[in-house]
Amino acid sequence: MMESLPFDFDAHCPKGPLDQRWTQHKYHLQVVSPANRKHYKVIVVGTGLAGASAAASLAEMGYQVESFCFQDSPRRAHSIAAQGGINAAKNYHNDGDSVWRLFYDMIKGGDFRARESNVFRLAELSTSIIDQAVAQGVPFAREYSGYLANRSFGGAQVSRTFYARGQTGQQLLLGAYQAMSRQIAAGRITQHSRCEMQDLIMLNGQAKGIVSRNLVTGELQAHLADCVVLCTGGYGNAFYLSTNAKGCNTSAIWRAHKHGALFANPCFTQIHPTCIPQHGELQSKLTLMSESLRNDGRIWAPKDIADCDKAPATIAEQQRDYFLERLYPAFGNLVPRDIASRAVKHICDAGRGVGVEIAGQRRGVYLDFADAIAQQGLDVINEKYGNLFDMYERITAEDPRQTPMRIYPAVHYTMGGLWVDYNLMTTVDGLFAGGEANFSDHGANRLGASALMQGLADGYFILPATVSDYLAKQHPIRPQDFAAEARNAIETVRLRLDRLMNAPSPETAPDVFHRELGEILWHACGMAREASQLKSAITEIQQLRERFWQHVKVTGSSDTLNQTLERAARVADFLELGELMCLDALQREESCGCHARVEHLTDGGEVQRDDMQFASVSAWQYSGDVSEPRLLQEPLLFEFVSPGVRSYR
Repeated sequence: MMESLPFDFDAHCPKGPLDQRWTQHKYHLQVVSPANRKHYKVIVVGTGLAGASAAASLAEMGYQVESFCFQDSPRRAHSIAAQGGINAAKNYHNDGDSVWRLFYDMIKGGDFRARESNVFRLAELSTSIIDQAVAQGVPFAREYSGYLANRSFGGAQVSRTFYARGQTGQQLLLGAYQAMSRQIAAGRITQHSRCEMQDLIMLNGQAKGIVSRNLVTGELQAHLADCVVLCTGGYGNAFYLSTNAKGCNTSAIWRAHKHGALFANPCFTQIHPTCIPQHGELQSKLTLMSESLRNDGRIWAPKDIADCDKAPATIAEQQRDYFLERLYPAFGNLVPRDIASRAVKHICDAGRGVGVEIAGQRRGVYLDFADAIAQQGLDVINEKYGNLFDMYERITAEDPRQTPMRIYPAVHYTMGGLWVDYNLMTTVDGLFAGGEANFSDHGANRLGASALMQGLADGYFILPATVSDYLAKQHPIRPQDFAAEARNAIETVRLRLDRLMNAPSPETAPDVFHRELGEILWHACGMAREASQLKSAITEIQQLRERFWQHVKVTGSSDTLNQTLERAARVADFLELGELMCLDALQREESCGCHARVEHLTDGGEVQRDDMQFASVSAWQYSGDVSEPRLLQEPLLFEFVSPGVRSYR
């Protein structure tokens, strides 16, 4: 079967001792001489941690880089919202941490659904990321001695998470942004802000550029390059309500998918347990509370349903159920996100939730800092979490120093994404994907503080080596050779935008369709999945998509600023991806990590993997019909870790 594929479906993972694979692999990669690098151009789409670090690193090496973001500034990318920290196996606390332990924790945390080679490389590079960030002046928290401070995070029993209060993503992004700004000033990076990628430009099966739309003027423009790197983040906003910024979308990677890039594990979407609960039916955005809060906060719910509408201070200690500590004594409140999220859901489904009722159910439990404040003092707790407390108070008008926070799970991160090989190249020749846009490192569940680690590892260390290897085998392009392909790509985009602008019976705003899609996905493909619900959801999404193209109403014009058109284009892609997410969840007849099929849970509600049938990556190929994609499977081989029962008890 593999011989008939029109692309290379080989992960190209190196062999040999695991701790030598990346070093040996880099030795065999080809390089471009410094004098020749200025003749090559690389397009990097996205300016989050992966995109900014990749653009800065490639430009520092001497390549010409064109960088694109839809925000008004590269430093407004969504990476800025990350709060709790970044993992690295420095073992500063001398508590037994190592690269191997970090590797094992990530493999286990992903429920044995990730490649060993990729995960070990990430663990190995983690220490270099911290050195790079410190050299850039990132203001990590420090101990009295001057050493960088660490704290623990979910899924680990050691302290390996480096942090800058609750602003770690912002500070790391500013470090990458200043490196990028240096290259912009040097003339090696051309930055395009308020520009959104609309399509790939292809020639003979190779990615040779993109079509962008200027979001202010509406102008469509072709940009040509020797290769393209997508660092455009995840697709969690398919659910409408998520912790993602409202602008986050799937359009860039979905355009790539429809040009032949395989989409891997789309049903693996992470639910974060510590988010501010929804307050109303028409709410359009959820807010994340850092997982770091679970270091000192204790999660509980009333034992008695009759106490759920009482003020928490009036509920006696013996009437409180610290259910994570009860269920998982080894890890307590620091179990991984998928475990904690399902436990919170079970409590609320049993009627023991607290807070505002949504659709007849109280969706919230308490995150309480009273014990920590009593033991450590208010000043110490404020120093750790003060800015997070302030953010919570601004949103809820409640001070968590006095009243326990209320939290409930929400869609946060996506482990699925474009399939990439060990070099982070997709099945489209010359198209790379980094950060959350690819699927490569987290398996079925991401451990907290590993997202920032992956984005910076991809951008600072992996892509500069693998992109150079690719370019060393290519002749620099001549833009005049691609004029016809560029014109055709622009015309294809123009026709799609015209279709959005001119629905047969325009009457409904794009957000209405998006909200309905989100409801379908949350109930059928959220924290729990079941075959009959998934089948119904697929039909509902198909019908919703048909109604969308008949009735979406986009006012204004396509040749000027038009945010309704922007949203409509993104919703159109979510409506196609949403169906693929449900198809993927339906075919994976097991439970693993975040993917909890109710038919495959233990009596205690824990997931049950099927390693005989599903120890593999599900990679989907676009067939020309979004409802009939082709499924390919990449077997996952475990040479150094034996998949076992994923227990945190």
